[in-house]
Amino acid sequence: MDFILVGIVALLGSGLTFFSGFGLGTLLLPVFALFFPIDIAIALTAIVHLLNNLFKLTLVGKKADIQTIIRFGLPAILFAFLGAYTLTKLTYLEPVYTYSLFNEMHEITIIKICISVLLIFFSLFDLIPKLKRLEFDIKYLPLGGALSGFFGGLSGHQGALRTAFLIRAKLSKEAFIATGVFIACFIDVSRLAVYAKDLFLLGDKLNYPMLITATLMAFIGAYLGNKFLKKVTIHTIQLVVGILLIIFAILLGIGVL
Repeated sequence: MDFILVGIVALLGSGLTFFSGFGLGTLLLPVFALFFPIDIAIALTAIVHLLNNLFKLTLVGKKADIQTIIRFGLPAILFAFLGAYTLTKLTYLEPVYTYSLFNEMHEITIIKICISVLLIFFSLFDLIPKLKRLEFDIKYLPLGGALSGFFGGLSGHQGALRTAFLIRAKLSKEAFIATGVFIACFIDVSRLAVYAKDLFLLGDKLNYPMLITATLMAFIGAYLGNKFLKKVTIHTIQLVVGILLIIFAILLGIGVL
């Protein structure tokens, strides 16, 4: 059942990234968090996210705009390191509060609160029309790269900000997607370089079959999503997923998950 859940989410999440605001990382993170501590869930999501984006490059990479990649991507790389470093520091802070619920102990930690707030914040980008239409002048591309990189390194949430800043770059739909994939790869490599130490320490404790399942299903989702690239965003799916993410974020923030 675990593999089926992870596989379905990876398939749908990857496919929807081509024409929906929610990214694979946003959808896959809550599922991994059901089986792993939140910091490890973020790292595992980053691995699947990177491998999936590398696969996407083979599908749409030729359309990328190099100038935009440089202006947005370089600050994103630097601040992704900072965001990932911040995550590692938050992981080892003592719980803020511990309580018992149905004879089980639950902890409210700083890292869970931070990820919870970010999940709710970025979910609102796809639920509130004004936020969905948010755009920034092209002169702020380096700032957008820095913000997208930092939050990408901290929690994996980079897509919403990246879209808000790149939308004014006057790129074709194909170039916009390809450029975003390139930048996402930069951020994923940067944050995984920081996460790697904790992942190596886990060794055999990681569920590699689950990780492989998520990656392969994400590949299939990316391939199918690219086939339907011309389709419009599915509003109903965005609404349902956004509400579910907010519920998950609340449960995570109060220590139930």
